[in-house]
Amino acid sequence: MSRNSLDFDVEFIDLLRLFCLKVIVFHIVVSLLSNREVMGILDIYNKHNNFGRFFDMDHKVVAPGHIEYNMVVTESHLATPTAMHGGAIAGFMDGVLGVAALSAVEAENKVVSTIEFKINYLSAVFLGDELKGVGIVLRKGKRILLAEGKIYNQKNELVATATGTFNAYSFEKSDMFE
Repeated sequence: MSRNSLDFDVEFIDLLRLFCLKVIVFHIVVSLLSNREVMGILDIYNKHNNFGRFFDMDHKVVAPGHIEYNMVVTESHLATPTAMHGGAIAGFMDGVLGVAALSAVEAENKVVSTIEFKINYLSAVFLGDELKGVGIVLRKGKRILLAEGKIYNQKNELVATATGTFNAYSFEKSDMFE
């Protein structure tokens, strides 16, 4: 039985349509995944960041590797009747440094973990103080990032400084992968 050219043309057109449909679906899936990776890692971090919610911390990304974090000192942050606990300041600073590092690598579908950080307390922080933390990545390698953080009170007085080192790794290896 011989095939005529019309049968071949119909089969070829059907195969071409199927191929085009697969290419379109592939591009849609890649686009959706890329959008999640670039736009969604900080959102996913915020969803899982119970510590930040407990401290009522709010951040904004100024640019990749440069963030601002804000919080108001409440009674739950105090070590004395009026002064903030140093560990609470350190926790806030770890958030400032860590989110700066995270914002620098999220476009690469990476998250970060703190390797170490050093903090300097420059003055006391009191109940009701409105704190602004500024985090900037000073150096970004393939895996290791160095960030600097500064915390200011509502009078724009510098109350703490720090540097931190962070490990960047694939989002899929994190426990935030949904």
